[in-house]
Amino acid sequence: MNKTIHQGRNIKRFREMLGVKQDALASMLGDDWNQQKISLLEQKEQIDDPLLEQIAGQLKVPADAIKKFDEETAIFNIQNNFEGSNKGGNSVYSINAEQHNCIFNPLEKYAEAMEANKELYERLLQSEKEKNQLLQNMLDEMKRTS
Repeated sequence: MNKTIHQGRNIKRFREMLGVKQDALASMLGDDWNQQKISLLEQKEQIDDPLLEQIAGQLKVPADAIKKFDEETAIFNIQNNFEGSNKGGNSVYSINAEQHNCIFNPLEKYAEAMEANKELYERLLQSEKEKNQLLQNMLDEMKRTS
């Protein structure tokens, strides 16, 4: 039996895992997009390849991940490969990626996104410190000249 993957729902899953709001994704995709259009897109079962590639690029995930991710298979793999739950006593590391069509680990992608957010926050904080120092220098200079 060949099961159909709901690509729109998968876009929503990945977008939410990465902490991206619909309006943020819309702005990433350009002026032709808005929150409502993203909402409608996420309801579509099939999405044209060029658009899927564009969205995957903006979310920084492989397009194949959106095309092939199946929640039931993922849940099955988690339930049956959790350490100690299978008869062999092997851990999740024994999963054969090719056999189960695993392309990547969503938790790793989430951790990468969180790390990127942390780095962005630290850069923003450093920028604010530099701006405050410049303002303080300007204020000191104005006090000396008056």
